[in-house]
Amino acid sequence: MNESIYIGRAVLPQLKAVLQNLAFSKVAVLVDENTLHHCYPQVKAYLPEHDLIQIQSGEAHKTLQTCEHIWQRMTELNLDRWSVLVNLGGGVIGDMGGFCAATFKRGMYFVQVPTTLLAQVDASVGGKTGIDFHGLKNHIGVYKEPRAVIIDPTFLNTLPQRQLKSGYAEIIKHWLIADAAAFEEQRHIGLFTDDWDALIRHSVGIKSAVVEADPLEGGYRKVLNFGHTVGHAVESYLMEKPGRELLHGEAIAVGMLCEAYLSMKHDLLNKRELDQIETFMVSIYEKVKLTEEDIQSMAKLALQDKKNTHSTINCTLLQGIGKAVWDQPVTLAEIQESLRYYQLL
Repeated sequence: MNESIYIGRAVLPQLKAVLQNLAFSKVAVLVDENTLHHCYPQVKAYLPEHDLIQIQSGEAHKTLQTCEHIWQRMTELNLDRWSVLVNLGGGVIGDMGGFCAATFKRGMYFVQVPTTLLAQVDASVGGKTGIDFHGLKNHIGVYKEPRAVIIDPTFLNTLPQRQLKSGYAEIIKHWLIADAAAFEEQRHIGLFTDDWDALIRHSVGIKSAVVEADPLEGGYRKVLNFGHTVGHAVESYLMEKPGRELLHGEAIAVGMLCEAYLSMKHDLLNKRELDQIETFMVSIYEKVKLTEEDIQSMAKLALQDKKNTHSTINCTLLQGIGKAVWDQPVTLAEIQESLRYYQLL
């Protein structure tokens, strides 16, 4: 695992060490109203003199407009290229804060302190930063590694069950693409666990190994996109439907079921394996109701997926549980078919 990733219930002092040892010119901390109230008090003692930059929580605010606010505050605070931004929050803050830091004055430093399960096992690791653009998920962004990632599972005590389920979807994804034994064991246990530390450490280990082998997603790293072609289309579409919005992991759970179905249709996954995935996922995640109009519109959004080449929709599919294959061409009709399969579950 990357040596700049620290995981455990006593790692916050590492934040202090990182900030002191690297002697940054100035320190700013990016928060939203939730992390300011629930998480900042735990972190404050480990920070040197610093300034706060506050934004509104939620995917709806992961936009260029919010970036302008962050960049304006950075400018007002006289941050420079030797300053550091500490991103204290979930995936939205990590993605957007990393993007703002990576582009401010052609790049300043940032540190990730993820406070949601989703951010701890996925968004904070791997150097992907970005924002949504005109309803398209993570459409604008850059690759930029943080100087450190500080993962403290005690922050999970501040989360509602829905947020934990959302993060758990990315843990399931890591098992499905890389660890059949872990999936086999966990599918008999379900979501309930007293040891998030072990699950987080294992999941981050899988993602870190993939990222280190292919940092800029030239090939192998695309295995991490399992569930995301359909999942991002579902998430982007419902983002524009007030009252029907999904958390990222909830949409990826839909996407994984659809893409597992497509894996079977492409003779990569057998029916028994699909049934195991289906039974496990349905036991955890509530059904998202879709109309035929929803299905048609969602499928079209897959045409904008970042993995596509020459107007071909490229999916990551499962070649059996525990192994993924990338750049598998699928058609618009197949995306629609997979969403209809999901709707009939």
